Amino acid sequence: MPTPMNLINLLGCADSLPQAWQSSIMGRVGGANIKVLRMDDMAYPAETHDYAEALLVLEGQMRLSVDDALVEVGAGQLYLVPAGLPHAVAPGSQGTLVIID
Repeated sequence: MPTPMNLINLLGCADSLPQAWQSSIMGRVGGANIKVLRMDDMAYPAETHDYAEALLVLEGQMRLSVDDALVEVGAGQLYLVPAGLPHAVAPGSQGTLVIID
């Protein structure tokens, strides 16, 4: 039988984080981290990873800059970033983001 420890309130966890853009690992599934963070309208610099990551917007909107194009990711939408692809968050992104990497 599942325990309450298996139930995670992602929006509540994001609200309780002391600072925007600092993720907190909520758990691991199949070797991937599940992280949550708050976006606060500020930009986040470009980064590249040697692994793929999934960016799931729970509420609000993320403005993602990929290959010199702006991709708007809305609530309930998931953007899959392939390994090795530089990506940055443009100003105006706000809400709650889940990162699976």
